[in-house]
Formats: sequence, structure tokens, C-alpha cells
Amino acid sequence: MYGEGCDPLKHTSMYQRAEEDSEDSDGEGGLGNVSRVIIRPPGHSGKAKRGHLCFDAAFETGNLGRIDLVGEFEYDLFLRPDTCNPRYRFWFNFTVDNVKQDQRVIFNIVNMNKSRNLFKDGMTPLVKSSSRPKWQRLPRCEVFYYKSAVHQNHYVLSYAFAFDKEDEVYQFALTFPYSYSKLQAFLNALESKFPDSFERTTLGMTIQNRKMELITFDDVKKPEKVDPKNLIHMVVVFARIHPGESPASYVVQGLIEYLAAANQPISKALRENVVFKIIPMLNPDGVFLGNNRCNVIGHDLNRTWNKMSQYTHPTLTAAMKMLKEYDNSSCYQVDFVIDIHAHSSLTGTFIYGSTYDNVYRYERHLVFPKLFASKCEDFCQEHMMFNADDRKSGTARRYFVDALSDNVNTYTLEVSTCGYYLNDTNILTQYTEDGYMRIGRNLARTFLEYYRFTNILPIPPVDELRPRKGRPRTHRPRARSRTRSEVRLRPKTVRTHAPISYTDLSICYDSSTSNEGSPIRYMYSSYGGFRMRALGPPDQYSLSNIQAARFSNLDFSSDFRFKVTPKPKMAAAEHKMPPIEMVSVPPKPCLTIIDFNQLTRGGLEEATSGRSLEKEKEKVRRHTAVKGSSRKA
Repeated sequence: MYGEGCDPLKHTSMYQRAEEDSEDSDGEGGLGNVSRVIIRPPGHSGKAKRGHLCFDAAFETGNLGRIDLVGEFEYDLFLRPDTCNPRYRFWFNFTVDNVKQDQRVIFNIVNMNKSRNLFKDGMTPLVKSSSRPKWQRLPRCEVFYYKSAVHQNHYVLSYAFAFDKEDEVYQFALTFPYSYSKLQAFLNALESKFPDSFERTTLGMTIQNRKMELITFDDVKKPEKVDPKNLIHMVVVFARIHPGESPASYVVQGLIEYLAAANQPISKALRENVVFKIIPMLNPDGVFLGNNRCNVIGHDLNRTWNKMSQYTHPTLTAAMKMLKEYDNSSCYQVDFVIDIHAHSSLTGTFIYGSTYDNVYRYERHLVFPKLFASKCEDFCQEHMMFNADDRKSGTARRYFVDALSDNVNTYTLEVSTCGYYLNDTNILTQYTEDGYMRIGRNLARTFLEYYRFTNILPIPPVDELRPRKGRPRTHRPRARSRTRSEVRLRPKTVRTHAPISYTDLSICYDSSTSNEGSPIRYMYSSYGGFRMRALGPPDQYSLSNIQAARFSNLDFSSDFRFKVTPKPKMAAAEHKMPPIEMVSVPPKPCLTIIDFNQLTRGGLEEATSGRSLEKEKEKVRRHTAVKGSSRKA
């Protein structure tokens, strides 16, 4: 039986399904999705009772093809393949209602086409209900992924669930859904809130006559004269070329929200220096239909960039036409083309890139992933990959290498559909909707770092880098306890009070210092010789000074880009080391060095008081007198 070629959609139920749906069901609709299908136990006829589950997937982004009752509480669920392409079956999104309180069921998803996925590593489906609209992941102990001999040795995803409330509609999904209508509602709300921050246009229309939106952030001041030295830099980002990779839409939403914020200094600096072209949904038809990877005619768009057609791939041709126009323009320079995806078999966030024969271009290609890794705590460097595989010639990152100029860096940004491991540990942290949007915000911060260090952007605003006012959280006063704790006496130490010696101290100040440098102190080292230490950073524009947010002496004029000021040459006489003078009393201004490890309580005041020197001299006289009398005796 198992050696023969079997249909993955073959009926596996122990009960025979009726040839026609009952009069209470509307039949299957929505290009193969079930529509209000009520599952009754065998031998039952008439009106459905409470507990006869009603399945529905005939809505936007829905996917469920068939349901079989295989036991009293067990159901086999068959996913609907992509339209015109039975190869891809992985995305699911459906609802269940007409449940009975405390009803327990087992759902088996039996025809997934990807055997290697994150369900082996702890990923679980999502669930929400009418009264609890926030998505939650099912407990890991109730989800199983295994190879089933009953289902032709296919991998089966099984999970147990208990319906705790009646009159509720429960929805199950592979990951957080993001529909075409949700994108339209988000853009409408953002347009009403920030009408002047971005421009919203329609780049093209799909086969089913849906809009492909284009979001443009462009506050760059156009130069009066076109010159190769003052080209306008551009970043192109697009996502959701695969409909089942809905986390990519949340990443793009986080990026758009961050760039559209009018009062955000980083967003304002980016908009005024770089043009952003964002296509949030490149395959609206596939998203609307609930496909996994294909468009309405069954084509995987991320494998057809090298053979696109205006009639079968209108969204690709429109996006490619825009890229060609800006890449060939004499006043624009396209720096980045980033395609955002979601990975179903790897954890974390990572980047796929290309390799080049030109060593300098390849080194420049590695800069952005390195900066992005420093911004994301969930970045997984082990999964990052750079290659020139011919099998991926139809993908965006491989096709744009030859189709666009050499200045363009093309990447594929991958985010996991599950989560990431925290700080190189075995603790798996599950992604949330805000977690995906945080990746989009980190992407914007990475653009800031890249253009700042390439001298395209000015120094970041002081308010963004300056630490918050007030004490750190660790220095805040603790709440006092009502019960007083017993005050314990400090234990006695074996250390003895050591006298402080001033005979090994020599201090010399550089009196000819100016504002351009830092005063230099020469200190006598106990290991022999001298050591030189500068008091302050040598360059006010150094990276450490910028990170510490010490901008009190910077000049924020109209153009405050990075400028390297040559340091004045030091005269030869200043390099000479001052002579060593062993003095018993330090000259003014006085510098007292105290060994705090040898001081007991109260010793600091005694050591720093004006009478400490006289006491030391008196001790020396007594010690000399006692030693002289002992010698005479």
C-alpha cells in the first residue's frame, strides 16, 4: 500500500463522507476553501446540535480545503493547495464555531508539503477567539509533529484543544495573518495622521485588479545643478512576494511607521537625506486568496524575475520598470534593494546576499549586514549566507546583481515565523507582532548608521544620543521595609593602618596647554620609569565621544558633517620629559594619592586633614629617637 504512488488528498476517514453537503451547509466556496461546513457524527441527520463543529475558511487569507471526522473527537484537516499549483500546501487559516463548553478535540493537519519546518523545533499554531482577539500560541506540550504511517508516511501536525466558552468563534493560523484589507486600513490611518510625511501612489494593478501600493518618503532638498558628487541616494524595500510569509508585512509596517513619525529625529534625518521607496505587498492576489507562495495563476514570483511577463507578472514588471528608471537616472543613485521574507525552517533574523568577483564590491556588500547585526539582538549570524547559486537566478537578490548597476546592494532579509534563541542559549523566544515591527525599526536605525559613517548623513541629533535625565534604574531608592533589620557591627580586619609616604611622588604640569589639546601629566610609576596619560579625548569628533553624547563644545551650524581637523604639531621641546625632583612636600597645587585599601574607617579624614603631615613627621622623629637609643644601649 505504501509502496505505491498515493494521492496526498486521499480520503483517510473511518467514516464515509456524504456525497453532498447537508442543507445547513453552503458547500465549499472561495476557490476550494470550505465555507460553513458542519461536521456531524455518523448516523445523525437533521439540524446540527451544539458540539457539531462548523468550519469556515471562505474569507480573506483563509485556507482549509477539507475536514474528515476520523474519531469521536478527532478530525483530519486537509490544506487547500495554492491556486493552479498543487505543489505548495503549508499556510492555514480557518475558524471553528458551534462548539460546546469544555469540548476537547484533536486536529490533524495531514497534507503539509514541507516536512522540514520549525514545528520540529517547538513552533506551535496560533489561536484567538471573539472575546480574546489577541493571538496566542498553543502550549508546546499539546502540539505534536511526527511521521504517520496511517497517513501514507506523511508528516502530520496534531494538536489538542479544549473549547472553554460557547458562543465563541475560534480562529487558528500558522502565524500572524496580515491581509490586503489590513494593509489598506493601515495606510489610510497613517495617511490621515501624517499627511505630509510620505506620498502614497499606485505603482501597478494585479491580474485580479488589485492595487500594488508604493510608499515614498522624500524630503530631500534637490540640488540646483546635477552633479555626480551630489547624487540623491535611494533605498528600495519590498515585501510579501510570498503570501504565506505574513511576518514580512509586520516588518514593513514597523519600518513605515518609524519613517513616517514627524517628531522622530532619526526619521527626519533619514527623510531629508535619503529617498525611500517601499512596496509593502508585491503579491496582493495571492495574499487575498490565502495562497502559500504563488499568485493567482500558480507562479512563484520570486523564481520568475529573470523571465517575467507583463501579462502574467504585472507587479514584477511595474517594480522592475521603476528600478530601471531610477538606476539609469543621472540624479539618483540606488544604494539598496531589500526583499523581506519569512523563513519557516530557521530561527532568528538573518540576511542572504551575493558574492562578487570584485573584491572591493564584495567587501562593500558586507558592511550593511554587519551594521544590522549590531542593531538586532535576535540576529543569527550562523544562518547568514552569501552565494552566487545558479538555481536562485530567478530570485530578486540574484537577478538584480546583473540587471542593475554595480553600486546597488541587493539583499534578502529573512525573519523566522517562530522566534529566536536568546543570547546564544537554548531558550526559544517566540516572536510577536510588535517583535516583528521592532525589526523594521532596527532596519531604519541601520540605514542611519550606514549613511552616517559614509558621510551622507550629518551627526545624529544630540537629543537622540544624550542619555536620559535622572538617575539610572539601579540607583533609585528602594522601598523601605516596615520591619527594621538588625544592624550588625562591621567585622574587624587584619589590615593595619599604614603611613602614607610622600617621598615617591613627583608632579609636573604642562603650563603651555591650549584649547586644541589636552594637558599631559607625567607620573612616576612604581615599576620604574614614567607613563604619560592624556586628560580627555584627543579628537572631539571621535566615535567614543559621539557615543558618550558629549556635544557641549560642538558647532552645530548649517553643515555639521564629519570633518577631520589636523592637530597642531608639537614642538620638540614639549616632547622632552621633565626632570625628576624628589621632594618631601608636594608643591602647590597639591595632589594627594591615597591607598584606599589600607585605610580604615575614619582614616580618610585623618589622611586628608592639614595635620596629617605634622603627625607623620612626629612619628618619624620618635622612630628615629627610639632607634638611636637602642643602638647606644
